[in-house]
Amino acid sequence: MGAAQPLGSLELLVLMAVARLGDGAYAVAVRDEIARRTRSEPSRGAVSVTLDRLERKGLLGSRLGEPTAERGGKAKRLYALAAAGQQALRATLQGTQAMMQGLPASLLPDARP
Repeated sequence: MGAAQPLGSLELLVLMAVARLGDGAYAVAVRDEIARRTRSEPSRGAVSVTLDRLERKGLLGSRLGEPTAERGGKAKRLYALAAAGQQALRATLQGTQAMMQGLPASLLPDARP
């Protein structure tokens, strides 16, 4: 995927969540990370579909983790940013940052954590 193909808003959030979670990025953790940071709750289905789509686009890679007792012996599908995903995320964030320059201060997010 090149920079010419923009990311959708949920795609961007999912890529950022995967980047934050590192090795622990699986669908439920990605959804929880988005919910915690944005105070909105995308559906499990929307996150799963987006993870699959991003993998098909070559922006994410995945592997099956070890089976766990908490999941009845089922393994979690773990996701990681592919090189193309890092590039797409970087390009999108740079574009967003450039568009933010010059906006009225009342529209900018708080600098506080």
